[in-house]
Amino acid sequence: MLNSARKKEKDPEGRMPLAEHLRELRNRLAKAVLAIVVVTVVAAFYYKNIIEFFTNPILDAVGCQSTLSELAQQRSGTCARIVLNGLLTPFTLALKVSLMAGVIFASPIWLYQLWAFIVPGLHRHEKKYALAFVGTGVPLFLGGAFFAYKTLPTMATVLLGFSPADLDNQLPLDDLLDLIVRMVLVFGLSFELPLLLVMLNLTGVLTGRRMLGWWRGMIMGITVFAAVATPSTDPLTMLALAGPIWVLYFMATAFSLLNDRRKRRREAEGPDDDEASELDLTPEDIGEVETVSAGGALPGQTTPDRVNGYDDVT
Repeated sequence: MLNSARKKEKDPEGRMPLAEHLRELRNRLAKAVLAIVVVTVVAAFYYKNIIEFFTNPILDAVGCQSTLSELAQQRSGTCARIVLNGLLTPFTLALKVSLMAGVIFASPIWLYQLWAFIVPGLHRHEKKYALAFVGTGVPLFLGGAFFAYKTLPTMATVLLGFSPADLDNQLPLDDLLDLIVRMVLVFGLSFELPLLLVMLNLTGVLTGRRMLGWWRGMIMGITVFAAVATPSTDPLTMLALAGPIWVLYFMATAFSLLNDRRKRRREAEGPDDDEASELDLTPEDIGEVETVSAGGALPGQTTPDRVNGYDDVT
């Protein structure tokens, strides 16, 4: 019983053998995969609603509400119809949409498993920063995804505006969903740029003053990236991506400047309780060496003139 109790006791510093690390990693991965599978199965029953959620705004903007003959008489411009090509396309599309929904909606569970695996090896202040990164990264990604969702109708209207008049556009649903997912990922990951800059500042790699000096190049770089990342050529969609990133960049710069000032004030306070203090390895002069006379080889022996256990007799 005593040995089993000792085995269950955890190291307060989070240390464990390599086999325990691998076992814990396996358990965390199994729980994350199980959560994704369960959510994917549930989402499979509602995949049509998920598809409608993404495609309805586009259809509302550019959908064909009339027949081809009525459109030809009205001369009302171009429109689009979403279609499926192939016999197996509906089935593969259902699998793709369900898996995508499973990964997204199960993200709190697998992010928690990742956090629970990393947190034992972190110091107290590192745990605080890591929790802040996770808590900030998810809303930033969702914010970028929301901007992508809102700009999709405008983007579709601009792109379909290049079609010749009185022609019916057919949009394959699988290609349209791939474009939507790509837009969501691009917008979501681009919103993580300020978080990356803050992380580099907290680790001491990048200073706030240097970030502030880069503001002209960053504005130009973000603008070029937004122009390349968005498929449409209209400035509205480009500004919808570039504008929020500009604001987030200057917010990250302001945070980094305040953090640098706070870090300078904490330099004289010393390390935290769970951190080792820095060692001064600079060599120092030890002064003159004091000579010590050699004692006898045996107790009570006072003769110093012995070499290798023999008397030094001349």
